[in-house]
Amino acid sequence: MLMKILVIEDDRQAASYLAKGLKEAGHVVDVANDGKEGLFLAGAEHYDVMIVDRMLPGRDGLSLVQVLRAAGNDTPVLFLSALGSVDDRVKGLKAGGDDYLTKPFAFSELLARIEVLVRRRGAAQPQTRLVVGDLELDLLSRSVKRAGKAIDLLPREFSLLEYLMRNAGSVVTRTMMLGECLGLSLRPADQRHRRAHRPSAPEDRQGFPHPPDPHRPRRRIQPARGGGVTGLLRCVTYEA
Repeated sequence: MLMKILVIEDDRQAASYLAKGLKEAGHVVDVANDGKEGLFLAGAEHYDVMIVDRMLPGRDGLSLVQVLRAAGNDTPVLFLSALGSVDDRVKGLKAGGDDYLTKPFAFSELLARIEVLVRRRGAAQPQTRLVVGDLELDLLSRSVKRAGKAIDLLPREFSLLEYLMRNAGSVVTRTMMLGECLGLSLRPADQRHRRAHRPSAPEDRQGFPHPPDPHRPRRRIQPARGGGVTGLLRCVTYEA
């Protein structure tokens, strides 16, 4: 389960340790070293979960989460703090935290807790955003970004990319994509006919640009062994 995580921790050594471990677990991590920066990032970016220290310069963790909740931000929050009394934990949960873990902690427990938080949220809400590596697809705005840079896609390209991202890590065949994205079936005879009659006119491409614009990046999906199309989105490349 790949997640985009915001770590708000003023202890730079602890923040570095957290970020390193989370990245090694395959997650995307942003770090803020004070409450003001953390509040800004939490409002400007979309995160699957936030790890927040209680004692922060600029703005403490409790008030930071209270402001986010008042603004309608429901991103799951795990408080991570050396303040571990029952009263401290209750204050953190009442401020809007979803879980509370005291320092020192086992990193495996931290990972398990944030995975549970994200899983619970996913069960309660329909998925509106897909993330694979640095590629982000928003199902509501129908927008795509890679490394923060917007990518313009045609409607059919968007549908194909969404299907690949939902099947990241799996091999996706042409027949599967035609069936799921276009509602078509491709029999063996159809495949032979398709190879023998390549479309040449722009309208025969059904919405795909032809010939390609030399000033527009070309999208290429690398074939997997066995003739399928790999759904691991590292294979989606952009060429000048």
